[in-house]
Amino acid sequence: MKEINTILAAYHATDHQVEKLALATVVRVEGSSYRRIGARMLVSETGRFFGGISGGCLEGDALRRAQKAIVFNTPSLVTYDTTQDDGHQIGVGLGCNGIIDVLFTPLDPANAANAVTILNSVVGTRYPTCLVTITGHRDINLLGKTFLYQSAEHFSDSFPCAEILISLVPDIQRGLDEETTRSHVYSVNGSELRVLAEVLLPVQRLLVFGSNYDVYPLLRISKELGWDSIVVANIHKARKELFDVANSVIHSGSPDKLDIDRYTACLMMAHDLETDVRNFRTALRSSASYIGLLGPRKRAEKIFSRLEEMNEPVGEEDMQRVFAPAGLDIGAVTPEEIGISIVAEVRAQSAGRSGHSLRERQGSIHSNNQV
Repeated sequence: MKEINTILAAYHATDHQVEKLALATVVRVEGSSYRRIGARMLVSETGRFFGGISGGCLEGDALRRAQKAIVFNTPSLVTYDTTQDDGHQIGVGLGCNGIIDVLFTPLDPANAANAVTILNSVVGTRYPTCLVTITGHRDINLLGKTFLYQSAEHFSDSFPCAEILISLVPDIQRGLDEETTRSHVYSVNGSELRVLAEVLLPVQRLLVFGSNYDVYPLLRISKELGWDSIVVANIHKARKELFDVANSVIHSGSPDKLDIDRYTACLMMAHDLETDVRNFRTALRSSASYIGLLGPRKRAEKIFSRLEEMNEPVGEEDMQRVFAPAGLDIGAVTPEEIGISIVAEVRAQSAGRSGHSLRERQGSIHSNNQV
């Protein structure tokens, strides 16, 4: 989401009367690649660009193709094949060993349905959304057209290829249910129609209970990742810096202002047992998918015991989302290292990963979601 926000900021800061723009988007990947489906790069006709579609090996060629799309005001789909030994092929020799389809789309600021405008409309939502893009069609005028899926009825009224709706709508809904992006291929009158159903998830939210010195490295890392960080603390005692590094600060006496959904990670960092017990109870009553307790396991056991004394024992199902002690086992000692270990664990949990070393993973790094 951070890359999308960077692109949106650049798009809105551009004087479209002076400078035209195009969007390059990775829409299909086979095999290995540095970036995955949904990676984007905003390109101006003067050569400025924001975001990226690879580790740097494709950006130069993509820049020229995006400028070409601007000049001819025509979208195009380009396949980069780094599996071949052709020395003239862009990206060969970099070890990616994959096939990447990149869609280049000129952007019309007057068109409310251009891809960036639609992206702008879903940023900040706290539920999964789906962008549906035509990535292959014999009619060049339909290539690159993007649609926001809000409901089957609304989408059916706007999508131009009614013949495939009976298959496409269930495929979109399945992707939303599984929170998975996929590209799909359909047959229409003997020709191939390719569609990317890209599921965008809410930005990761980090809810930190506490404002001691050790929260600052954690918040800076969160900010670098583009996460939404919220701190619950006594605002009358908080340092001014806290308001700079956190997205928002909520007074500890205002629990009604907390919005904790399943894309939220809660961290107890008050360093006061009774305060952590109170905040832990709040987190347990929410939909938070990650609830972390800072400190040694014995301290967490004290918190669990306090809840048992209050006739509110932590159930087995809730224990699945409780991480105590919080963080991956990387030998962290300093606040900075502890911040890294916690952020890494939150990311692993949200991605459904174990957090083990990649060398222990069987198969590819990324799951292959395209068909």
